[in-house]
Amino acid sequence: MTPNTRRLLLMAPFAAAAAGGIGFYAALDRQRRGVYNPRGVPSALIGQHAPDFTLPALEESGVQGFGAADLRTFARPLLVNFWASWCVPCIIEHPQLMRLSRDGVPVLGIAYKDKPADSLQFIRRHGNPFQRLAKDEPGRVAIDWGLYGVPETYLLDRQGIIRWRYAGPITDEVLAQDLRPLLQRYAA
Repeated sequence: MTPNTRRLLLMAPFAAAAAGGIGFYAALDRQRRGVYNPRGVPSALIGQHAPDFTLPALEESGVQGFGAADLRTFARPLLVNFWASWCVPCIIEHPQLMRLSRDGVPVLGIAYKDKPADSLQFIRRHGNPFQRLAKDEPGRVAIDWGLYGVPETYLLDRQGIIRWRYAGPITDEVLAQDLRPLLQRYAA
């Protein structure tokens, strides 16, 4: 090994650390300017119909399962919410889903990689905001939707076209600043 090669190999960790530092600084700068969105991972489904799927109902939930064809039958915008009983952020967002349901917004739920008994216990304990409730135990439908994790919520317009995606819990702030204006926009 030549001395120049050795020198380059010794400098490689420093170069990697410098690149990481530059990336970190850029993220901090974007956050300082108010343009950093850590949940801003784009979805390839925005502007398209939902992928084709049919899921069975969560047994004993008292509501039907659903599929892609059902998403085009609502006369108003609707939400499709991927959730799980083992998901702590799902507990945080659940009151907002209950509020939306009480306000007449159709909320359709997909229990993601969850045991049916655990999902059922969750909705019995916290309430059931879902007009339709399906189970995706193997998680195949979630893959087609491009799911990053739970909770994740999609807004579909009256024609069943996906208009918005949010990865993470819907908080009061997200509901007021993002979701309510979109619901009004697509209701017209």
